[in-house]
Amino acid sequence: MMWSYRDRNHAGQILAEELRRINIPGPSCLILAVPNGGVVVAEAVAQSLRADLDVIIVRKLQIPNNTEAGFGALTSFGNVILNDELVRSLRLDEKTIEHVIAKTRVQVSERQRAFSGLAGTSDPSGKDTILVDDGLASGYTMIAAVQSLTALSPASITVAVPTAHDTSVERVRPLVNHLVCPRIESGWSFAVAEAYEHWYDVPDSEVLEILNRFRR
Repeated sequence: MMWSYRDRNHAGQILAEELRRINIPGPSCLILAVPNGGVVVAEAVAQSLRADLDVIIVRKLQIPNNTEAGFGALTSFGNVILNDELVRSLRLDEKTIEHVIAKTRVQVSERQRAFSGLAGTSDPSGKDTILVDDGLASGYTMIAAVQSLTALSPASITVAVPTAHDTSVERVRPLVNHLVCPRIESGWSFAVAEAYEHWYDVPDSEVLEILNRFRR
């Protein structure tokens, strides 16, 4: 399948159009982005909807000796979610799991410091909140974000992503009020980057620039 978006900014503009179609409130809602790539997508959404923008930090629990894959996720709100089926298949013991969780908590704290107090300044309680990332692969990162957000009693939760695998959509959709994803794919092979013509690793400096613009 060919790419659908020129870049993350273009994807955010498309998402904003889709959100308007389901009557998601604009100025009264809060956009929570998953850094780093999700922040660029979310900037375009927030600008278009004239909404507030903030960040929720989510880190995958890395499988030992495989830094590209995870068996769960941890958020800056403290929630941990495990892929129980994968944990069983990998035969991960409790000591290993706790070690990875502790290591990941340090990584989350480091990310919070890297954003210089600009992340986590908004209270989602009672607000229509939109979680944005640049795509869903397994969906477990987003599930952790949803669970953390649910504990804060928002008025509603919407997940908005430009691209996703159909299995991740099936995992996430029952947990939220709305799920918006213009490009849903199936099959054994899936990569978020394939939806974008121009794909790059978003640096912390770009995230800080975006957050600073919204804080002003």
